[in-house]
Amino acid sequence: MALERSDVEKIAHLARLGLNEAEIPATTDTLNNILGLIDQMQAVNTDGVEPLSHPLEATQRLRADQVTESNNRDAYQAIAPAVESGLFLVPKVIE
Repeated sequence: MALERSDVEKIAHLARLGLNEAEIPATTDTLNNILGLIDQMQAVNTDGVEPLSHPLEATQRLRADQVTESNNRDAYQAIAPAVESGLFLVPKVIE
């Protein structure tokens, strides 16, 4: 599928690209090259090839699920203006 000048002008208009007259031939060639590459890739026989979620098929290393910080809630609430039952109290802002 080859694009023509009118196609590129229409695409540029839809994409809100401001192409001047000198850029249209180069853009047409570039888009035609991209479409040609897509055609080549679609022509490749992929029967029997399993789809990959990631090309390396690596498993992610996970860190150990351990507590790394101490509980400082009492120290933080000691300096809070208002606390009740372990919760910070704030002024009502929505009626």
